[in-house]
Amino acid sequence: MSKPVVYFTKDISSQGLLKIYEKLNCVLQDKVAVKISTGEPGGHNFLNPQLIKPLVNKINGTIVECCTAYTGKRYYPKDHWQTMKDHGFMDIAPCDIMDEDGEMDIPVINGSLLQGKNYVGKNLANYKSMLVLSHFKGHQMGGFGGALKNMSIGIASREGKAWIHTVGITKNTKEMWGFTKNQDGFLECMAEACDAVINYLKPENITYINVANKLSVDCDCNAHPKEPEMADIGIFASLDPVALDQCCYDQIISSSDPGKKSLIERMKSRHAIHTVEHAHKLGLGSREYDLVSID
Repeated sequence: MSKPVVYFTKDISSQGLLKIYEKLNCVLQDKVAVKISTGEPGGHNFLNPQLIKPLVNKINGTIVECCTAYTGKRYYPKDHWQTMKDHGFMDIAPCDIMDEDGEMDIPVINGSLLQGKNYVGKNLANYKSMLVLSHFKGHQMGGFGGALKNMSIGIASREGKAWIHTVGITKNTKEMWGFTKNQDGFLECMAEACDAVINYLKPENITYINVANKLSVDCDCNAHPKEPEMADIGIFASLDPVALDQCCYDQIISSSDPGKKSLIERMKSRHAIHTVEHAHKLGLGSREYDLVSID
């Protein structure tokens, strides 16, 4: 079998995003969800609304999110709506907090840690296809956040996030932090949650783009992220989420930028690549790929 292709451009612009999406030669049809992180107030590294606007509009997309499991300005829907407005996302496209009115469970076909269920925002049922549009960067718990994290934690309901973080022990967000010691289990649960989403929407209805800019060691969920120490890399896109995240990881590891040191330490200290390893084991994609520059 041929390796999946990961496309790359150094052009981090609206035109660059449009060009790399078109290179994927896919058609997202019916009602299209665009899964992004709208960013915690105080943070400033989340994807710029004006950067993504032309692509979101081109595919008639609806920006979708779910509430956070930690107490902040995106824990309650009313605060999350205000954040989306303040950060400029409501000015560029329709928006939807998918778990505002509750959750639904979708089956985990492969894997057993989540006891066969992934809890997602109930409004996921309103969409037939999805663009997983991720800001690739570090993460306090996962080591890095890319397509797999955006699709797992990002689509999970508030209580579903607790379910993943605690490796299927509790959905209670108030007690979840007492059950987060199983790091590899957490990473494997993210992969299991991705399995559920991919099987629910079907692989042919999901496309993945990672924007590797503002490469902080901290996630956009951090209200006070550390400033990036390495330069922006570019935009990566693929129909294979495993290949996409593996490629972004590889690009940081092999970079000649001396500023990469802190981000590599963050990724390795959290065993971040294990999410990719387990997603591959579950059959969600390939760790081998062909990288094709479109510049």
